[in-house]
Amino acid sequence: MLDRVLAAMYPAAHLGLSREAFATFDAALGKTPWARGHQRRYALMRGVDILACAQRYDLSGTLGEQALRICGIGALWSDPAHGDLLHARVLVERLVDDARREGADLVMVCASPASTRPMLDGFEVVPTHDVELKVAESSRYGAPMTLVRGGEDRDLAAIAAMGQARACRYRFHLERDADLVKYAITKKRLLAGLEASGVRQLLFVIAEEGITAAAYAVISIVNGNWTIEECGDRDASGARVGAILQALIAREPVERRPVIRGWLPPGFVPPQATIVSRHPAAEILLACPLTVTGDRLALLSDDVLYWRSDVL
Repeated sequence: MLDRVLAAMYPAAHLGLSREAFATFDAALGKTPWARGHQRRYALMRGVDILACAQRYDLSGTLGEQALRICGIGALWSDPAHGDLLHARVLVERLVDDARREGADLVMVCASPASTRPMLDGFEVVPTHDVELKVAESSRYGAPMTLVRGGEDRDLAAIAAMGQARACRYRFHLERDADLVKYAITKKRLLAGLEASGVRQLLFVIAEEGITAAAYAVISIVNGNWTIEECGDRDASGARVGAILQALIAREPVERRPVIRGWLPPGFVPPQATIVSRHPAAEILLACPLTVTGDRLALLSDDVLYWRSDVL
């Protein structure tokens, strides 16, 4: 059944991978510690026909001072051969009903505007924005005095702690422990490793004090364009993240300067960087409260901390 589901959704959700690589990616990601306990796939069937499918994720988060159990729904797909988006809507509604019975406080759906936004009643948009950054460089194109190394599993606890310290300033955020951080990074690593050679690269780098990670960045590189998947810094100003970016750019001083984009938390801009442009993200996050007090979340952009690598 899983093979049939992957074969059906591959043309629309291949992520740039070959059919074989797509199956390998799905199997490998499902073996991570976080996925084994928090991720399940569902399909809506009519006889032997697969009408729609989705991934369900068990997440934790915070809204104000209220701890939340969150049902995340992603990788949503419906078969165009069986009509419009009705089947995807039916599948989401059933997953929402299951989540409500199991005591979830909130449902979140991640999908493209065309496949999701018109069909889900009771959901509201969680505001997220893409920013483009320009990073200041030395006129001599030298690197700053910052030690940058590759990230390792031993850094995950420090990374999770950095995230928790920053997240408390925002009204809505996910609770990201070390396993969830590893899952998010592994997902991007698998994409880079399984895509055709030279198409995609992933940088997971650390700036440390002593032997402890003090800042980090996870960056995807495609066609020379950089996307900050997530980053963090024990320094509230983000100065170490800025130094990491400067150091990475300085490694190739004769190359064209990269375009750097990402979802940065409101109010977090490293002092070495300036925002060139800012606009609503193409990926849409939708949320529907189940037990949260009030009928609406009414989230503003400044309320939300959500990294691109958290898109389900």
